[in-house]
Amino acid sequence: MQQTITFDMDLICRYNTAGPRYTSYPTAVQFHENFGEIDYHQEAKKTNTFASPLSLYLHIPFCDTVCFYCACNKIATKDRDLSSPYLAHVQKEIALQAELFDAGRPVEQLHWGGGTPTFLSHQQMQTLMQTIGEHFQLVKEGEYSIEIDPREASIETIELLHELNFNRMSLGVQDFDPKVQKAVNRIQTEEQTFKILDAARKVGFKSVSIDLIYGLPFQSVESFSSTLEKIVQVMPDRISVFNYAHLPKIFKPQRRINEVDLPSPTAKLEILQYVINYLTEAGYVYIGMDHFALPEDELAVAQRYGTLYRNFQGYSTHAGCDLIGLGTTSIGKVGDTYSQNVKTLGDYYPSIDAGKIPVFRGIILNQDDKLRREVITQLICNFQLDIPAIEKEYQIEFTHYFSEECIELEALQQDGLLTYNDNNITVLPAGRLLIRNICMIFDAYFRQSQNQNFSKVI
Repeated sequence: MQQTITFDMDLICRYNTAGPRYTSYPTAVQFHENFGEIDYHQEAKKTNTFASPLSLYLHIPFCDTVCFYCACNKIATKDRDLSSPYLAHVQKEIALQAELFDAGRPVEQLHWGGGTPTFLSHQQMQTLMQTIGEHFQLVKEGEYSIEIDPREASIETIELLHELNFNRMSLGVQDFDPKVQKAVNRIQTEEQTFKILDAARKVGFKSVSIDLIYGLPFQSVESFSSTLEKIVQVMPDRISVFNYAHLPKIFKPQRRINEVDLPSPTAKLEILQYVINYLTEAGYVYIGMDHFALPEDELAVAQRYGTLYRNFQGYSTHAGCDLIGLGTTSIGKVGDTYSQNVKTLGDYYPSIDAGKIPVFRGIILNQDDKLRREVITQLICNFQLDIPAIEKEYQIEFTHYFSEECIELEALQQDGLLTYNDNNITVLPAGRLLIRNICMIFDAYFRQSQNQNFSKVI
């Protein structure tokens, strides 16, 4: 059954606080530098006992130009030669990482992110994929995805990516309005965008997603509706509509955005309300956390069957994989750990040259972390929680273990965000937009310290 969603302005205004996006639990703010390379080695080798499938994330940090809204870890440069030494070191890291994992473990999922992965030349992309294939067992039917800036790709690029077995892509758009594009330094035509989408469909990509952002300078319901209409006309498999979080103290490029040009909080909510109504009426399913998909898309199917998962790349259907992060800043999930690579080239290169995995921080999950992660994952992915199943798996009495949380659940139930009884928690249509608030109840770290710099939930 298709998920429904209710936009309740009063509830949203009352609950629109800052909080994590839960691409992991514990979240990255809990990673610490007491976890290092030796810990990573030990934990990675333990996973060979269970031999779960693998997922690879490879970070390409380079961009030709900087988009002012961007909060990603990137290096804006016109110098294409910078990619050569970086790739040489990434290839060494691939070999170092592969030594830790049994050769027979299949790679079911691969994702190239950035930055702009297509900053690389065609030859560099071919060589990089060849190197990955030499050290890991890539399965032909795997889910191989890549982030695409349509300004940095050609039809020949898409054909090559398909030859390299990529079968899913996300296209960055944000907004087609020229005034908005100029304000955020991302000039991109509809022709550029749809040419790449058409090429992906012609060569056989299984899924194409388009990324939009609401809350950018000069946006209004009227202007954003024009962009939405053009996007829906081509019916991408997935549409992501991200909330722009203006945090100029943390992300320097955002300082070039004039705050007076940003839509008011009320106008921003009106845009979101319009987006939800328009996309659901157009036949899209609200997956959660800014994501919409066509009913037959794998994400929508997985949610219907209760098998949806969430990781650092967003929603996924591959919950059982150990995730290996490659390149600067990348985050991995190996066994019962999370780990992150060093953030700068100045730290990354010497570490790789010394033959070391460039992990600089991470965390080993305890039993409480794993329990809370499972609760949060079920809620944020499937909008419900089977309480007896959790009690059986983790050998707890739910109401006793989560006594404080249950009191807060009662308050959310009174507000119409969810229903709660001894058997389950079910998030209601009015609560789906506020799923982060519901998950925050079960976040032990957030309860202890709520002063981290998180974005608003809406």
